[in-house]
Amino acid sequence: MNIVSRVRYWLPLLPLFGLLGAAYWLNQQVQPEPAKPDSNKRHDPDAIVENFSATKLNEQGMPNFIMAAKKMLHYPDDDSTLLEAPRITMISAGQPSIQAIARRGAISGKGDEIFLHDDIEILREASARQSGLTLQTEYLHIIPDRDIVNTDRTVIVIDAHNIIRATGMEWDNKSRILKLLSQVRSEHVPNKQ
Repeated sequence: MNIVSRVRYWLPLLPLFGLLGAAYWLNQQVQPEPAKPDSNKRHDPDAIVENFSATKLNEQGMPNFIMAAKKMLHYPDDDSTLLEAPRITMISAGQPSIQAIARRGAISGKGDEIFLHDDIEILREASARQSGLTLQTEYLHIIPDRDIVNTDRTVIVIDAHNIIRATGMEWDNKSRILKLLSQVRSEHVPNKQ
């Protein structure tokens, strides 16, 4: 078989190959472009602060609220702020300070609420009138402007003479009133002599 007979053999297929090529090219032209990832929908922090600390002052210029954390991360997509190992201190003139520590926390988008999670411990220093107090829970909601702390979870309150277990708690730091909401059980521990 010589070259001329080979060309004659393939010649009727050339228009078909041309048509297939044109169809492929047209198909590529009408396909939508692949979606590009939208960086606005990603949940990446835009700010990371290590060993973070912020102090809020009262009208007299004295510290009344201190928030610190091992790390603070802000996410712009949902305006959330997460805290690693947060430590909150509430200070009232003439009263023992109250400190709350936790494994993790979050701050609301407006910055007016704080949510603590996991292994939370609240410590009230002792005073001349009261013994020290420790409160343990797994979730805590803090509203700094109103000086209110609450939870709907199990709470254990320990002072010098009592161990109290309850579900739910509201603590008004201004009036220093602690309300236990339900299933309250108390165990009195007498003085050791």
